Amino acid sequence: MTYTLNRLILGSSIDEVEARIRKALGDQGFGVLTEIDVQATMKKKLDVAMQAYRILGACNPRLAYAAIAIEPRVGAMLPCNVILRAVEGGVEVSAVDPVASMQAIENAPLKAVAGDVRDLLAKVVAAV
Repeated sequence: MTYTLNRLILGSSIDEVEARIRKALGDQGFGVLTEIDVQATMKKKLDVAMQAYRILGACNPRLAYAAIAIEPRVGAMLPCNVILRAVEGGVEVSAVDPVASMQAIENAPLKAVAGDVRDLLAKVVAAV
């Protein structure tokens, strides 16, 4: 089983794709709670150069609340990360597949919520 939902966006910059992914996330009820510029962090901490790579920690409050109500420790697996990384010719977008990441938790109602989140994230990735 794959653990991410992926799409390659050709001919676009990472900034353009980030603006589009933020809009698509908002359209599906997600907000961005955390932002990590991995490229800048690696340069600062390790003095290494790498392609542009950003991690957005996205959260749909309604579904996060439902998941936490079912399984209080699931917060250790939140938010849902979406990565943007520069690749030859464009940008790859990858969103976590919450169904895959929740496999270790034996809880059917939680898996149903994870399925709802996956469906929304798939719409986000497709909309970019």
